[in-house]
Amino acid sequence: MVSRARRLFNAAKVGHGGTLDPLATGLLPLAFGEATKTVSYAMDGTKRYRFTARWGEARATDDAEGEVTGTSSARPSEDEIRAVLGDFTGDIEQVPPIYSAIKVDGRRAYDLARADAVVELAPRTIHIDAIELISIIDADHAEFGVTSGKGAYMRGLARDIALRLGTVGHISALRRTAVGPFTEQDAISLDKLEALGHSAAAFEVLRPVETVLDDIPALAMTESEARRLKSGQAVSALQVAKRSPLRDITQGSVVCAMAEGKPVALARFEGGEIRPFRVLNL
Repeated sequence: MVSRARRLFNAAKVGHGGTLDPLATGLLPLAFGEATKTVSYAMDGTKRYRFTARWGEARATDDAEGEVTGTSSARPSEDEIRAVLGDFTGDIEQVPPIYSAIKVDGRRAYDLARADAVVELAPRTIHIDAIELISIIDADHAEFGVTSGKGAYMRGLARDIALRLGTVGHISALRRTAVGPFTEQDAISLDKLEALGHSAAAFEVLRPVETVLDDIPALAMTESEARRLKSGQAVSALQVAKRSPLRDITQGSVVCAMAEGKPVALARFEGGEIRPFRVLNL
């Protein structure tokens, strides 16, 4: 998708806000040019998903694309499902699926798994803001909605919920509906984008770089301060504070330095100075 979008916009640099599983649908934020410097802020943002869990079958990939590795005749009731969801919110431990992009000794876990190598991944702490049971589709399937932080695998969540319910399970459908500030309402299909070609209408779907930086405190800079930041030099926080109070900004805080309505740099507040670490040439 990145290569197709690069050709469409004739862009030298394109980045993306987090890969999706092969069977998944939904939102994939793309960043062009200088916006690629902000991709990490999209990837680190809150994400929302809808997925369908299929009870009674464990799969090698924890989704419908893998081979069946176990079965169970147990099927959870709606009350049983609702009763365990609280155990899967907040900070929880999760062992990532072995078919994942996590590196093991320099190699992707999914490459090792496909080569029939033994893959052991350590549990790690993830954060689930909320999980809800949307509907019971039938005895074998239930649909869930999840809001999560970075690094949470929905396949692992479905697997672990099934085990807690005394059965086994996997994901049969998965859709990402939001990444940071971006939602499905903001999205355009790649096919529709390609149909627009190199017309002005194609470029109208692009959002300004600062969209992904909405959660970062913005500080207005003078023209001379902006020049200093763009050349990699720090500016005095005291001078900036004289114009606008540095509310909720402490040592180490990341700020977005703005000039003439455009971001000029991402910077940190350190030692009484605002020090740039990512210059944006817009």
